[in-house]
Amino acid sequence: MIESLHSPHIARVKALISSRGNKERGQHGEFIAEGLQCAREALAATTGPKVKNIYLTESGESRIESAGLDTSGIETILVSEPVMAAMSSTITPQGILSVCEIGSSDFSKLKLDGKTKLIYLHEIQDPGNAGTILRTADAMGISAVITSPDSVDMYSPKVVRSTAGSLWNIPVFEGVSFDRVDKQFPGIQKFLLSSHATTSILDLSIPGDCIAIFGNEARGVDASALGVSVTEVTIPMGGRAESLNLSAAASIVMFTLSSKVAG
Repeated sequence: MIESLHSPHIARVKALISSRGNKERGQHGEFIAEGLQCAREALAATTGPKVKNIYLTESGESRIESAGLDTSGIETILVSEPVMAAMSSTITPQGILSVCEIGSSDFSKLKLDGKTKLIYLHEIQDPGNAGTILRTADAMGISAVITSPDSVDMYSPKVVRSTAGSLWNIPVFEGVSFDRVDKQFPGIQKFLLSSHATTSILDLSIPGDCIAIFGNEARGVDASALGVSVTEVTIPMGGRAESLNLSAAASIVMFTLSSKVAG
């Protein structure tokens, strides 16, 4: 068991979860996933990021065993509670910290099947929004989530935690320009959630493959900035609220999108 607070294991993990961890994650191709739910999804997944090793406290090890998770073939490293506290980015660690491999995701291999539903996040900055959107995309049967350059790192601790394990269930492609999306899928139906739109998302006809675009939390995204023709849509609201936050609005759009394509 690792008990020293000067252990190089702590430095390794802290480097991956620090405010500048995106550089470390990019260089080493690793990210940190904390908690039982992420471990459950990661160990059960046949696709997505692979677990390289797991740091466990004695209580974390008990949680893993009680959940019936198979860690055979995975390096498990026992650490003391103080060491886990030093490693963790949470106030109350669950005693389970997985080091995962980001792996490679080749956007050029993404294919359409006539009912493909894609989400494009343009310069999204808030980790909680990004993680919640990815989790909802998983629940709504979205085919993949794509992010633009200058969007939040989808493997940062807060994003990973907010996905509640959905990161292992849906493909994620980072740093893809919308021009590249349009060149790869020139015929896909494109629509943009916009406060300036007059067309309701409820009135939109979606006969086949489509991609929904969501802009930055503060600035949104101007349709002209995308450089391609898109249909701007809005969410009709009968109440008194003037607006919705991004993750709430995206959830409504994805539910509507899923229903329309499924129907």
